[in-house]
Amino acid sequence: MKETVQIEDRPDTTAQITVDHEARTGGFAQRLNALRAGVLGANDGIVSTAAVVVGVAGATTAEGPILMAGLAAAVGGAVSMALGEYVSVSSQRDSERHLIDRERRALAADPEGELRALARSYEERGISPATARRAAEELFASNALEAQMRERHNIDPDEVTSPWHAAIASFAAFAAGALLPLLAILLPAPDLRVPVAFGATLLGLALTGAVAAGIGGGSQLRAAARVTVGGALALAATYLIGSLLGTAGVV
Repeated sequence: MKETVQIEDRPDTTAQITVDHEARTGGFAQRLNALRAGVLGANDGIVSTAAVVVGVAGATTAEGPILMAGLAAAVGGAVSMALGEYVSVSSQRDSERHLIDRERRALAADPEGELRALARSYEERGISPATARRAAEELFASNALEAQMRERHNIDPDEVTSPWHAAIASFAAFAAGALLPLLAILLPAPDLRVPVAFGATLLGLALTGAVAAGIGGGSQLRAAARVTVGGALALAATYLIGSLLGTAGVV
């Protein structure tokens, strides 16, 4: 949403200040970051679950142990991701609420001082002092707290981050990613399980790596190659360990 504030500097001149709330609060950037986090969560679900099931498949061809290990890795990883995201975003939300409360108290104690501070922030963006002052006055008249939080802290006081939304999104992303290696290891015939799981996992990692890089503006080819090589090393290591344990009769 864009709001244009018109200020009459002189009879023949109208200065305009366009406040793009979407850009100022980083709303679009926040949605892109959330999408990128979801893609990376799916990436984690793919590689961590695949490493577990391939490792178990290296030790035994029995479907039961592979299924149990895969489900445990998928559920445990998804819960861990959700819990970590909840704690992280809760801390962010608490900080945002603290800033909002502090700004509300400052406005009540010294509204003129806060008005001058807002005007100075516009001046720092290259606006003339007179125009900055008039713009600050108009925005203050509309919603002083919102004007201060958006301009000075890049926070929308009406859209404080929800830790539950972040936790649920992380859980769903990880679980969705974990589904790929689970199906790839369980559906094929026993002698094809490991090759199919390797191929499906590396393909999924390349896709999520490219998508994440595309969202962030990086090199999709480089990102896809990086996560694919890392995933291949992880799968090879767990499969080798599982094979050695199976050969030694430990499993």
